[in-house]
Amino acid sequence: MTDPWLIGIAWRLDRLRWVPTDVLNDLVQRDGSCMWQSYDGLPDEELTDRGLAARLCAGCPVQDECLELELRTAGEDTVGVWGALSDEDRRDLHWHWLQRGERWSMP
Repeated sequence: MTDPWLIGIAWRLDRLRWVPTDVLNDLVQRDGSCMWQSYDGLPDEELTDRGLAARLCAGCPVQDECLELELRTAGEDTVGVWGALSDEDRRDLHWHWLQRGERWSMP
């Protein structure tokens, strides 16, 4: 089944398809909210993986760059929170993302 939400995300990432992986990595490490924020203040409430991803990445200026980087480097083996998506959402997105064409550093 084709998920329009995932196709939209894959389409949005097209603008990053030719950005070198090392540039994406530097951007995410420099500007990624998760690289400089403390999360000790997160409520103890039970969050779904999607909810946790949304909470951790809220307001991050490099969500798309982070997501593109994770899809390139981990692909279907992705785990954790990257680009404001849960690992399950990223695994579902991976196929759609691959259909969008070649990327800069794809093996």
